[in-house]
Amino acid sequence: MFALTFLGTSASVPSAERNHPALLVEATGKRVLIDCGEGTQRQLLRSGAGFRRLDRILLTHAHLDHVLGIPGLFSTLGLRQQSDAMTVYGGQGTLDIVIRMLAGLWGAGRAPIPVEFAPLTEGQVIDAGDFTIDCFPVRHRDTDSFGFCFQSPARRHLERERLAELGVPDGPLRGELAAARPVVIAGRTIYPEDVMGPPSGGRKIVVIGDTETTDGLSRHVADADLLVIEATFLDRDAATARDYGHLTAREAASFAAANNVRQLVLNHMSGRYRDEEILAEATAIFPNTRIAADFDRVVI
Repeated sequence: MFALTFLGTSASVPSAERNHPALLVEATGKRVLIDCGEGTQRQLLRSGAGFRRLDRILLTHAHLDHVLGIPGLFSTLGLRQQSDAMTVYGGQGTLDIVIRMLAGLWGAGRAPIPVEFAPLTEGQVIDAGDFTIDCFPVRHRDTDSFGFCFQSPARRHLERERLAELGVPDGPLRGELAAARPVVIAGRTIYPEDVMGPPSGGRKIVVIGDTETTDGLSRHVADADLLVIEATFLDRDAATARDYGHLTAREAASFAAANNVRQLVLNHMSGRYRDEEILAEATAIFPNTRIAADFDRVVI
């Protein structure tokens, strides 16, 4: 199960209702922050999520609306005497900008908390045991941008009726079968395949920040349970979207429909449009679409 809390859903210019971009992803007791726009620390408090167990930040890219909240968050964590190291993941160019930003405030190589920087290359970023995070390159205005794919594996479980039919009692023998080891009962070998149900429970969440095109992204997004992606413009302003390196709601919805996505959440909302306009353009193509608002929580 993945739980997503939208901490900031605005485009470059925030509004009274929408803060700069940030998204908290939680799974199996672990918490990962994607982007950290200005004011994210307050959004963490307002959402009720707080700062506990927060030790990883994934950055989609280094535009200021996605990273300016890092110094404030680090300062607060330092005042709270957090001793665990914070790991910041991003493209090397993105990390260079963050490192220079921190150095300008606290001096080269210094910060209020221990910080580690992990440059991204396409492939697996984190293996948390119960889920993995992969990254992939995204094109956005000459930045070294990345999208992220969170996946939990499908698992097979013991079928109680089949266990009863084969006379496998409660206790250690069932534990052996659950661990994929055969057991012997009354001279008969029972294999895990004999009592396991079909795979179930796997989940795939894809988060894409700012992007000027969806070309080449299908293999990362295909069959996702949830796709979070920007929709900064409407189709009537597609030429402007190209100039600024963003998508339209129509493009985002068409991309979801073409890749068997189950649910689409649009993000990075511009104040130039009403939500109803954006949603109407997207749902005409992909009905299972919603627009993210600050403090929305989505569980998959």
